[in-house]
Amino acid sequence: MSFEPFDRSVRCAIVGLGRIYDLNVRAYLDNPDAEVVALVDPDPDRRAQRQSDWPNASTFASVEELAAAGVEVDAVEALLPIPLHVDGVIDLLDHGWHVNLQKPMCNTLADAQRMVDAAEANDRVLRVMENYLFYEPLVRLRDAVTSGAIGDVVGYHLKMVASGRGGWDVPMGSYEWQFAQMQRGRGILVFDDGWHKLSTALWLFGSVREVRAWIGETEVVPGVAIDAPTTISWEHDSGVRGVWDVTLAPDLYLRSDYYTNDERWEVTGRRGYARVNRCTGRGVQQPSLEVYVDGEMRASHALDDDWASSFRDSGRHWLRWLRTGAGPLQWGADDAMQVLRFALAAYESSAAGGLGVDPASVRDPVAR
Repeated sequence: MSFEPFDRSVRCAIVGLGRIYDLNVRAYLDNPDAEVVALVDPDPDRRAQRQSDWPNASTFASVEELAAAGVEVDAVEALLPIPLHVDGVIDLLDHGWHVNLQKPMCNTLADAQRMVDAAEANDRVLRVMENYLFYEPLVRLRDAVTSGAIGDVVGYHLKMVASGRGGWDVPMGSYEWQFAQMQRGRGILVFDDGWHKLSTALWLFGSVREVRAWIGETEVVPGVAIDAPTTISWEHDSGVRGVWDVTLAPDLYLRSDYYTNDERWEVTGRRGYARVNRCTGRGVQQPSLEVYVDGEMRASHALDDDWASSFRDSGRHWLRWLRTGAGPLQWGADDAMQVLRFALAAYESSAAGGLGVDPASVRDPVAR
């Protein structure tokens, strides 16, 4: 790819103005690296509401309208429902625009490759956004690991409890897209939210050579089953082993400004451990990061542990990268394909009764 950084503000279109817009838009507010020139959504009420943020931006009901209008666009913030990712992203790339895509990338390796091929054919950048890599308590946890502060790592554990009460309102239309994903065997906890958890594992400890999983389900209303209880364990190429425990507590109230997930990370080293106590929701009311070494606990009380800030910082990273091209792009499309392989290996393992699966060996099932 012959990418050259922009020597001016990046002209951006935001495609999709639903619930997740409220988080991603933070990267663009008061950011000299970006100029929002267009807003795209089929819902006229959403367009009118969001234009109050960007009174100088043009609004359109579709990407086709945007392209036909001749508005000069450099990059697109693609906030599309997951089932629309593949064709939608290819269309955006074919228009000659760089794309910042929401996770999960897509459902199959074949579709992921189609998207990568489209980016290469159009000489454009496809990035799959991962905001958890920019959540400050997790960044500090990673620092504790890579600095050797807790000694050589001997274990890694994630715990997530998905609750059914609390948090913000999510339009039913958003859940309808999730139900469509469930029908394709891609659950809201393991595949959609789980994309974050698997990404952090790769970010912390690198490639995975074996995955073992037991993916369960709990019917919450007739015909709708959530993919929990679930346990996924894995071994990295380095020998570090991780485990992720997913629990559903539908009657549990969890205070949250966003989604009602109680999430925790803990890395244990030979000398101590580092622990992140919460993320999306306001679960454990201790400092968001604690590091215990040689009998002494150090707690961080003043970190920016508002989950929304990770969206802001991830988006700013993307826009700054378009201006400078400096440093790794977290995540590029190739990195996202590794996350997809990790998730697909978990499904394959669960279907095989928990047998170990190498993500590199995963193949899409043959259509029948």
